[in-house]
Amino acid sequence: MEKYPAIIVVEGNTDEALISSFLDADIVKTNGSAVPKDVIEYLKVASKTRDIVVLTDPDSPGKRIRDVLDKEIPNLQHAFVRKEVSIKKHKVGVAESTKEEILSALSHLVPSKKYDFGNLTMSDLNELGLMGGDESSTKRKILEYKLHVGHTNAKTLLKRLNALAITKDELKGVLDGR
Repeated sequence: MEKYPAIIVVEGNTDEALISSFLDADIVKTNGSAVPKDVIEYLKVASKTRDIVVLTDPDSPGKRIRDVLDKEIPNLQHAFVRKEVSIKKHKVGVAESTKEEILSALSHLVPSKKYDFGNLTMSDLNELGLMGGDESSTKRKILEYKLHVGHTNAKTLLKRLNALAITKDELKGVLDGR
């Protein structure tokens, strides 16, 4: 079983059980969207010596957990499973995903929003048709899939693209299928 070097933060027991079935990893559970203070404090201390990867469900509570942790813990990295391949029996989440999808998400990490490295602007997204147009949502979905940045609106997409230091030319290439 492969050892994963970072601490992985998940929402619950079923997420942990699935990941533990194929990865040897240190896993911390938030046990829902109300992240306990002791979990936050542990992760703050751990972040001084270890990488922390947040892998939550592709839904509103998952986003809330990411936001809470981003405010409290420096240097977080985010892994995103795609919603469309993480659904079983009308439930959406990491536990409903596959080994392959989780490994793919863990190999395409997005730095915390606190670390903006790129210089894309909303005007760039508008010019590329990623906001405000009839096809904007479809174009964002293409980028979400190809760049592994999770489900986004234009503002969140901009933050994540800048965190990855993606250039406008690289975006054009992805959208053009290059």
